[in-house]
Amino acid sequence: MGALTFFLIAGEPSGDRLGAALMAGLRELHPKVTFAGVGGPLMQAEGLESLFAMEELSIMGIAEVLPKYRHLKRRIRETATAAVAADPAALITIDSPDFCLRVASLAKAARPDLRTIHYVAPSVWAWRPKRAQKMARVIDHVLALLPFEPPLMQAAGMSCDFVGHPVVAEPLATPAERALMAGEGPLILALPGSRRGEVSRLAPVIGEVLARVKAVHPKARVVLPTLRGVADLVADLSKDWPMKPQIIQDKTLKRAAFAAADVAIAASGTVSLELAANNCPMVIAYDMHPLTLWLMQRAALIDSVTLVNLVSDTRAVPEFIGPRCRADLIAPVLLDLLQGAPEQMKAMALTMQRLGQGGEAPGLRAAKSVLAALNRS
Repeated sequence: MGALTFFLIAGEPSGDRLGAALMAGLRELHPKVTFAGVGGPLMQAEGLESLFAMEELSIMGIAEVLPKYRHLKRRIRETATAAVAADPAALITIDSPDFCLRVASLAKAARPDLRTIHYVAPSVWAWRPKRAQKMARVIDHVLALLPFEPPLMQAAGMSCDFVGHPVVAEPLATPAERALMAGEGPLILALPGSRRGEVSRLAPVIGEVLARVKAVHPKARVVLPTLRGVADLVADLSKDWPMKPQIIQDKTLKRAAFAAADVAIAASGTVSLELAANNCPMVIAYDMHPLTLWLMQRAALIDSVTLVNLVSDTRAVPEFIGPRCRADLIAPVLLDLLQGAPEQMKAMALTMQRLGQGGEAPGLRAAKSVLAALNRS
């Protein structure tokens, strides 16, 4: 086997995890592989020397992007130039489409024969379906996280393989870790989101839900995993909850909480898959500005925002979105789930099976897909 170089770009921590697992898989399959590009600490640990700090790209929202727009445009040009100069077997962009696809576009323009691979298909099944056709102008092959995505990418003109979702490879709590959450009364997992706006809207509702739960289960306990960026806000908004939450940031305690919880109330997002991996019944709650909600509902192609519902093709996880994000509606459902949730348990098991649980690690599957795509070129 001859030497292979891959140029990878990740712009966020989730992409750094995907990239590192892919790099490990490529190294396992190909003894002479080298890497260049942009990535975080996990990709750097796998042998990538990042062109610049990945954190420069972890920007969300127009208000945050505008002051750095010129700098980001320069980074896009620099990265595309470096990608072409590296003469890689493929340019592999990982999520972060606003940055990555612009780099791919410039690199393809400079070298039309450059193989381009994008890891994480755009959610065209949810909204803006034309994104796939736009992406197909600069991307040859896609690595999909969800099993129903390949036909959508192929219809747009790209080859695509489902490679499994990273949640199936995440470590679960050991019995000793789970015991860290032992106590009297049911354990409720509160997950108000990772962005300040989400937390601000959802935390008061969760507080009202907990008051209703406490009236039925006086010994109920609540644990609240959070992130450093919103920990101060979470502490402030939960200080008057009727149950004093155990606020945690430690990864081991988070694993323990997900494994030991009897039920969860969570903001919409991939957290539903983490809960499914831990067999934790859930309700999904999410609120937003009425105009934002109206625009999203007009653009939406699906009737559920929860990945467990979509992957399992059920509607087993109850959702309380927008005007329905109310304690008087949520609390009775949460109390019912504490009595048992057989339909959700079946849907969660099916979801994990369909996402690749028990099969090859997603990073290795992704690596095989990359090499197969090169052989087809």
